[in-house]
Amino acid sequence: MEHIFLTDRGKVRQHNEDSVGVFENETGILAIVADGMGGHLAGDVASQMTISTFKELWEQTPTINGPSDAEAWLIEKVEEVNKTVYEHSLTNSECQGMGTTIVGVLVTPNFATIGHIGDSRCYLLNNSGFKQVTQDHSLVNELVRSGQISKEDAEHHPRKNVLLRALGTEQTVDLDVSTIELEENDVLLLCSDGLSNKISDETLEHELLQSKDLSHTANHLVQMANDNGGEDNISIIMLKKSTNKLGEEPC
Repeated sequence: MEHIFLTDRGKVRQHNEDSVGVFENETGILAIVADGMGGHLAGDVASQMTISTFKELWEQTPTINGPSDAEAWLIEKVEEVNKTVYEHSLTNSECQGMGTTIVGVLVTPNFATIGHIGDSRCYLLNNSGFKQVTQDHSLVNELVRSGQISKEDAEHHPRKNVLLRALGTEQTVDLDVSTIELEENDVLLLCSDGLSNKISDETLEHELLQSKDLSHTANHLVQMANDNGGEDNISIIMLKKSTNKLGEEPC
């Protein structure tokens, strides 16, 4: 399994409140993008705490046997991480109200289990085409799904950034989780909205289809998001099922 991860401050924000991580153990790979929110850098605290806690949990995890185990693991551990972030916000006044989105994928040799909260996304490129695997937990996406506005209207909606779910803002949180089979050369792309808001799905598909090197493609996509305004932090993880076992690290 090849992989690359990058996070970039963008061209406007003074700080990067996104955090990313890719961790390996005997089961496989756990890859996570977290897009933090909250004043006075609290979003940075929330996203970093989420990534570091998942790193520890993954290191402590024995072998996972099958998709049902993987889904149960993600649901259980998200509850633990949510509690950690939420309780930190209650006991540290400067972190009050902080939270983070999360999109994570647990990848084994035979399948990938995907979980998410918020509007950070997972896309899949395979022989059937290119599709968004996750559904944004956002106000505008609910308006689109209910037929109240079009996808085109959603792009410029004044409340585009309003989330319906986030990790760490409440005592409990619901994780959407699903499992897919992975075939040779399938590509998973995880990203924060700093990327998906600036690059259309059609362009993402084109870039992934043209890709010969994950590192080059990831860097090019981040550059494209910056060229299109770069108003937000930009994070991306790409994973490709390949017989090449060498992981790629960020520059």
